[in-house]
Amino acid sequence: MKNLNKSIIFTPLFCLSLLSVHSASALETKAKNAILMDFETGQFFYEKNADVEMPPASMSKLMTAYLVFERLKNGSLSLDEKFTVSKNAWQKGGFKSGSSTMALEPNQKVKVRDLLRGIIVVSGNDACIVAAENIAGSEENFAKLANQKAEELGLTHSKFANATGWPDPNQKMSAKDLAKLAYRIIMDFPEYYSIYSEQEFKYNNIVQQNRNPLLISMPDIADGMKTGHTSVSGFGLVGSAKKDNRRLIMVVNGLQSMRERSEESQKIMNWGFRNFDNYTIIEAGKKITTIPVWFGEKKNVAVQTKENIVITLERGKQKGISAVIKYKKPVKAPLKIGTQVGAIQVMLDDKVQQELPIYAAENIKKIGKLGQLKEVLKNFIIQIFK
Repeated sequence: MKNLNKSIIFTPLFCLSLLSVHSASALETKAKNAILMDFETGQFFYEKNADVEMPPASMSKLMTAYLVFERLKNGSLSLDEKFTVSKNAWQKGGFKSGSSTMALEPNQKVKVRDLLRGIIVVSGNDACIVAAENIAGSEENFAKLANQKAEELGLTHSKFANATGWPDPNQKMSAKDLAKLAYRIIMDFPEYYSIYSEQEFKYNNIVQQNRNPLLISMPDIADGMKTGHTSVSGFGLVGSAKKDNRRLIMVVNGLQSMRERSEESQKIMNWGFRNFDNYTIIEAGKKITTIPVWFGEKKNVAVQTKENIVITLERGKQKGISAVIKYKKPVKAPLKIGTQVGAIQVMLDDKVQQELPIYAAENIKKIGKLGQLKEVLKNFIIQIFK
């Protein structure tokens, strides 16, 4: 809420209980850029140069897939619709290019469902260009759509010049933006997310493997997302894994080899699951505190949230949790249950981790004119003698 000028500070330790206490050692990684995000809370709990704009290589194909998914969802595309492979797509992204390819042929008709696997599983540059040309008329126009979508999604350190991630001074993303985009794909298009876990794809009688190393090294929990590599970017990965109903999203980039990418990715994922967990700080519908009310039959109103407040914490760090209730004074009667009256900020070591609206937990009727006058006079007198 805007213009919140009153706060109540309290420490909600009553709702925390930990079965075990560990102290997580500082994580070191060879990656030049890295981030680790908890999917449920949306918190970034490890960052290394995470806001630095970097060459994303094929990791930027997450945006290409997002734009295809979006059109499938709104009905402007269908999985069985066929796109034509242009000579340009074949030359830039086919076998002739020497880059990652779906092995498409010029003038071939290819279904969108196959193109998606070409983009996601085998990272085909030809598949990306075909999608871009058929959706937007050209790869340049598709890049404009990608930039518009990046702005809409709040990707403040991203810009696109192509659909493939091919090196270009105007093709940049940050590790944090890649994590945000991965989050949105999983949230917005769960019906298509399983494609990211497919380990191989056969097309034109050619079988190609998914390069995501976590699908091999952590097969019980890893379920996507996208690798990237060029001589400019180094080796990178956007990875997702789910363990005990908790999902982590990780991004690394700037590594020196496929082996290093595999080892560092696995190390970071294991570190995140081992040393951090999610804790419910405030339960939805449970009274948090009360705040004063003007002109009400009751002088205070109980407040609550409509959803649980859950935060990601290093195990054993719960003592640093506090919360601040903010509201615009005065809160006036009448109030109905469910009326938003302010916001709650959950703090960890004086840094805001989450902010959610708070709502009246009870009905408060308004007093009559005489009662209102008395309350105004009483407040006036109090102000004089302060």
